[in-house]
Amino acid sequence: MNSTVNVTFTPEQALSKVPALTLGFWIIKIAATTLGETGGDWVTMSLNLGYLVGTLIFLMAFIALVFAQVRAERFNAWLYWATIIATTTLGTTLADFFDRSLGIGYPGGVTVIVVLLAASLAIWYRTEGTVAVESVATPRVEWFYWITILFSQTLGTALGDWVAGDDRGGLGLGFEMGAAIFGLGIVVVGLLWLGTRVSRTFLFWAAFVLTRPLGATLGDLLDKPLAQGGLEVSRLYASGILLVFIVACIALIPQRAARRVS
Repeated sequence: MNSTVNVTFTPEQALSKVPALTLGFWIIKIAATTLGETGGDWVTMSLNLGYLVGTLIFLMAFIALVFAQVRAERFNAWLYWATIIATTTLGTTLADFFDRSLGIGYPGGVTVIVVLLAASLAIWYRTEGTVAVESVATPRVEWFYWITILFSQTLGTALGDWVAGDDRGGLGLGFEMGAAIFGLGIVVVGLLWLGTRVSRTFLFWAAFVLTRPLGATLGDLLDKPLAQGGLEVSRLYASGILLVFIVACIALIPQRAARRVS
């Protein structure tokens, strides 16, 4: 199939390059965020490559996949979710690099990443006049989208570690309580989506951020040692199971491109 970045779209006919927001979307998203935690930790901790090297490895994968996503002529579920997984693994190592390697702790890491996410959204909105995901149909908007996705994934990781961790300024609530808190937050966002007229764009980004710490705490619950409140499942084994689950979901759950907003 011929692919090019010089694709011409009309506002009425063009489809977004991202999937429609369905229950299946959120199921795969949570699984992908959990995989990002276990996979990122496997590379940086189990393989002893460190946070900086791990970040560089996943950064190269992220850039390559975003270029492929931008060049694609239309929505491709396999490519889209591969890019999402790249953002979750990179977000894990990047958040750990801020929190631990730079020595600014969880509160400091959260603060830095909040600023980066806010700046990304502000520049995107100032340039395009919207940050709605349904507008993702041109190369420039796609780059805004994926950079914002990356920062939202990184923030979610930092939030999950801050709430669950008992070191580096963490709140020490544990993985189970952290998962419960962020799960409740997602339920609240879902109720607002169904029962109010709150901006759908705002609620999407809120849910997208909240699913990341939920996945992070679930991932930590799986692979952390028993002494730290985890189940001590091998990071590689847990990552393999999650990857098989995601592949099955992509193959079996129907997905369609979101209709582009005009």
